[in-house]
Amino acid sequence: GADVCFGRPISDDHMHACLYAGINISGTNAEVMPGQWEYQVGPCVGIDSGDHMWMSRYIMLRICEAHGVTVSWDPKPIPGDWNGAGCHTNYSTKAMREQDNSYETIMKPMLANMEKKHMEHIAVYGEGNDKRLTGAHETAPIDKISYAVFCLRTT
Repeated sequence: GADVCFGRPISDDHMHACLYAGINISGTNAEVMPGQWEYQVGPCVGIDSGDHMWMSRYIMLRICEAHGVTVSWDPKPIPGDWNGAGCHTNYSTKAMREQDNSYETIMKPMLANMEKKHMEHIAVYGEGNDKRLTGAHETAPIDKISYAVFCLRTT
């Protein structure tokens, strides 16, 4: 109920507004910190995922304005012993899904290339990620890349 599920009306209004606007939203869920919610954009093909994400964020700003609250994109908006807030991406290609041994032949080499540029990428992801990527609370340390196949415990 409303006494333990803070922010659900905002999450529900956002999901409905996104679906009405044609944004692919495939789910929502409450997170660890009170009032923190997550939503999943997708499935999308190619660059559409970025377009859907940005439009969903715009819609979130407008929904929150209508509810008299503001959005924080801060990776750790309230200090404490709990998870932060981040944007993670799950993706696959046809070859990854259909080719035999695709982890060894496609994914591992791709991830090794991403690892070489990890700190360069982290540098442009915005301020404050060092507060979230600590190695605790289901995250990797900020200076390490983590990945897995069919696992939700990566950052």
